Amino acid sequence: MLGLIADAVDDRSARGIAAAVSRLVSAGDLPTGARLPTVRDVARALGVSPTTVSEAWQSLAQAGAIQTRGRSGSFVAAPVLPRGRMRYARLASGLGNVTRDFSTGVPDHDLLPSLAGSLARVGDARLTTSYLDAAVLPPLETALRQRWPYPPDRLTVVDGALDALDRVIAAVVRFGDHVLVENPTFPPVLDLLEAAGATVVGVPMDEHGMRPDALGAALTAYDPVAVFLQPRAHNPTGTGLSARRVAELAAELAAYPQVTIVEDDHAGAIASAPPVSLGTQLPDRTVHIAGFSKSHGPDLRLAALGGPAEVITAVADRRLLGPGWSSRLLQAVLLDLLTSPEAAAQIEAARDTYTRRRTTLLRELAERGVSATAADGINLWMTVEDEQAAMLSLAAHGIAVAPGAPFCVTPLGADHVRITVGLIHDDHAELAGIFAAAARAGSGGGTRARPYPRGWR
Repeated sequence: MLGLIADAVDDRSARGIAAAVSRLVSAGDLPTGARLPTVRDVARALGVSPTTVSEAWQSLAQAGAIQTRGRSGSFVAAPVLPRGRMRYARLASGLGNVTRDFSTGVPDHDLLPSLAGSLARVGDARLTTSYLDAAVLPPLETALRQRWPYPPDRLTVVDGALDALDRVIAAVVRFGDHVLVENPTFPPVLDLLEAAGATVVGVPMDEHGMRPDALGAALTAYDPVAVFLQPRAHNPTGTGLSARRVAELAAELAAYPQVTIVEDDHAGAIASAPPVSLGTQLPDRTVHIAGFSKSHGPDLRLAALGGPAEVITAVADRRLLGPGWSSRLLQAVLLDLLTSPEAAAQIEAARDTYTRRRTTLLRELAERGVSATAADGINLWMTVEDEQAAMLSLAAHGIAVAPGAPFCVTPLGADHVRITVGLIHDDHAELAGIFAAAARAGSGGGTRARPYPRGWR
């Protein structure tokens, strides 16, 4: 094993050693449970100091790739991020007796299309007769391709957008790789990348999404393997990419063919903005994820994944060793919903309702001098003087919102909270007053009114 590790290391820095060992683990050359050579033995074989190897081992342990058991040594372990360290676990406030929970980021159940008709129509379908059938129902694949923002090489269906992100990360990211994300971004993406041992770099945003100049600087400085984007209804800010911004970002990425572009279009049909994708400019490098949880129902557990055959095939082949495919019964329900005029009308009504709820609360907050963004989707990103004070103030009213810190790779220069505005029905004025007081909590009464939160520009 010592010789295997020594032969795999071509960069003798701590990061290089950790990356080489991680590649051996990922390839199965160092199987789970294998005992690693001692720090001193590795240092002697590589001609480096024990401190350098110790730093590499610490990085691997932090990422969950190995376990250190004191005098017993260090062992290869499947990377698992403890729940207490997950950003996702910190989104719920955990403060007070919550009577109105706006921390969840979930759609309004009453605005989801009814499944009754779809379930009745597919209930007697013969969809489970063979393990060898195609992973995606052919009619569903046809319907998805018709909706795709660019022609993908290959398309498959997985168990939701987060499952898609997890599987794509496993296919394209290795320990120590640099990965670019929007700052702020969806916390589970950061959890997944941390579990993979990636070095995450946050790229600043403005009102149109990731800034092209900041992307260009990060590409030059970090030589990343992937960039993760939300093309519309960005969670948490609600921003979306314009056609012009898509072209600008694609121009920055054109000179970096090694970078895979991963787009999470999680809001789907409830987004007010039309579908956009860098795949229209760079189709051979863009992996697009189309989510249906927020538009058609979280319990459908379905998302479509399309893009370069190399990536999609790697995901599909790996699934053969696990679930194999996503339920064809649920796929048939989704197909029925996608082709049902009644469901389309219900989703259009939901989109209009979410738009009204966002714009109403934004207007009420602006009248009270509070800075917030919510251009699309179901979330609102509110600037506050002090995050903890704001959440304590809201908890006193039985209201829970999500803290802003877990969304941020690096601080933005102002504190924020995320409010699931899509769950707010008719009490916008009352809530706006409570939110405004919370935004000022801990500030001595002052307010700041900016069109976009400090740190975006």
